[in-house]
Amino acid sequence: MKAIRRLGRFLRPYRRWMILAPILMALEVAMDLIQPALIERIVDVGIATLDLALVIKTGLSMIGLALIGAAGGFFNGVFATQAAQGFGADLRDALFRKVQTLSFANLHALETGQLVTNLTNDVTQVQLALYLMLRILIRAPLLLIGSLVMVILTTPQLVFIPLGLMMLVLVGLLFIINRAYPLFGTVQQKLDALNTIMQENLAGVRVVKAFVRGSYEEQRFGVVNNDLMARTIHVTRIIAVTMPLVMLAMNVGIVGVIWFGGIQVTTGGMTTGEIISFINYLMRTLISLMIVSMIVLQVSRAQASAERIDVVLDTEPTVQNRPGALQDFAPQGRVAFERVCFSYDGAGAPGAGNVTVAGVTQTGGCSDAVLRDVSFVAEPGQTIALLGTTGSGKSSLVNLIPRFYDVTDGRITLDGVDVRDIDTSTLRRNIGIALQETVLFSGTIRDNIRYGRPEASEEEVIAAAKAAQAHAFIMRFPDGYDSMVGQRGVNLSGGQKQRIAIARALLLRPAVLILDDSTSAVDVETETQIQAALAGLMQDRTSFIIAQRISTVLTADRILVLDDGRIAAQGTHTELLASSSIYREIYDSQLGDGGTTYA
Repeated sequence: MKAIRRLGRFLRPYRRWMILAPILMALEVAMDLIQPALIERIVDVGIATLDLALVIKTGLSMIGLALIGAAGGFFNGVFATQAAQGFGADLRDALFRKVQTLSFANLHALETGQLVTNLTNDVTQVQLALYLMLRILIRAPLLLIGSLVMVILTTPQLVFIPLGLMMLVLVGLLFIINRAYPLFGTVQQKLDALNTIMQENLAGVRVVKAFVRGSYEEQRFGVVNNDLMARTIHVTRIIAVTMPLVMLAMNVGIVGVIWFGGIQVTTGGMTTGEIISFINYLMRTLISLMIVSMIVLQVSRAQASAERIDVVLDTEPTVQNRPGALQDFAPQGRVAFERVCFSYDGAGAPGAGNVTVAGVTQTGGCSDAVLRDVSFVAEPGQTIALLGTTGSGKSSLVNLIPRFYDVTDGRITLDGVDVRDIDTSTLRRNIGIALQETVLFSGTIRDNIRYGRPEASEEEVIAAAKAAQAHAFIMRFPDGYDSMVGQRGVNLSGGQKQRIAIARALLLRPAVLILDDSTSAVDVETETQIQAALAGLMQDRTSFIIAQRISTVLTADRILVLDDGRIAAQGTHTELLASSSIYREIYDSQLGDGGTTYA
């Protein structure tokens, strides 16, 4: 229950409803507990003495008490719903906000399928448990205890029957709960796997259809779906024992009451009304016990979900602001890498590549790292191009500038300030990025271009679109900038999406601009037009360009050639042609006498 208690902080805004709900439920229970005693009065006094007035009067009293109880139950349900829904909404909101603070490394560890389950099914399980606790769990124990008290007061000679049956049912329930609880977490994990496959399939539906892999995906989904079904059935079978167990106890109890009670009636120790009253209380006792058992099982399932939610809420972002991080910072755009080493899993620890020769330690950077001993300076207004094979570390390098990840060793500075000493929001507001994988959101084209600057004027939006060579095709749409973009930009071509992404980055008016292979989906002519339009804009900002086409980087102020995580060569196009065999090989393969494209 520790995880559920830790989520209790989300209940504070709803304390009023949580106080009122039990009070109203207690009122409903009190009205229910009085009813069997009134039935006893009708049978033993009204019917036995043929007192019709007493029967009518007591019957009306029962109706009045039932209405009061119904009112209490109704408002209890209203307040329980208010508290549970509010709690669920706040918890879901807290989870979503937590996800927004997590770094890329955290999000890689917490899979998309798991986070979807956390935000939906896990929150629903905890929310349902709270509602049942307020709506029923309070009622059931009160009714159980109240019924036992009334049995002791009215028919103490038969109290051993409900007590014995309760012990029998409790032992059975404890066995069931101990068997079922560990399985609830397994069911949620299987649901994670199912959500992951669904998410991957929906996001990659075009690839699935292009390679005619629909049957394979159906089989893959079917295996996980059947596994989830099997686990759920296994848990359900264990839980299914609860109802027959309680019904068996109830029927045994009724038989026992009729037998022992019949003996008492024939000897004059009890009246018929007392037997009827006792059976009513016995039924209430056992039904309450059954309800409690079902709720305890739901709480056990909610506990498993709460633990999973707690894992996300307790996850500390790997990228955090340092104490006193700069929030008011307007850089000119000087970017410096100082012996930077980076590894996604942290394996490339500082000094891991050091080698000792003749008693002298020589620095070898970080072994087994994505980037090793990377050093260079980009002055304000310069354009830095990055070339290299796939996996050489180009995207990893530019991802370190806005602190999507933190360096493993060394440091990166912006205008001489370590980027870790700058507030991440401030840092990223000064960096415009058009990522390799273009992501657009549902909404209008205008909304997508304004994503980083919602307050931007219409003129600024159009200017950014023109610079990205997007204005012409946008205006060909019937609604222009008000045209709706489908989910993930499904109704736009790859080149169109990339140009909107470039416009979005330019609209920020950043000190540093990063274009991560952001023109790979446009034709050469359009790329040339984009470069011409960007030439003037890049004069006032430091730009990093990753490109597969060497024609894109010929005019860069400096070209960095990456190979296996290191800078193999750097210089201008002319300098590298003369000094770098790697660069010359790339140049010849694309613009020389032939060869295969270097990607």
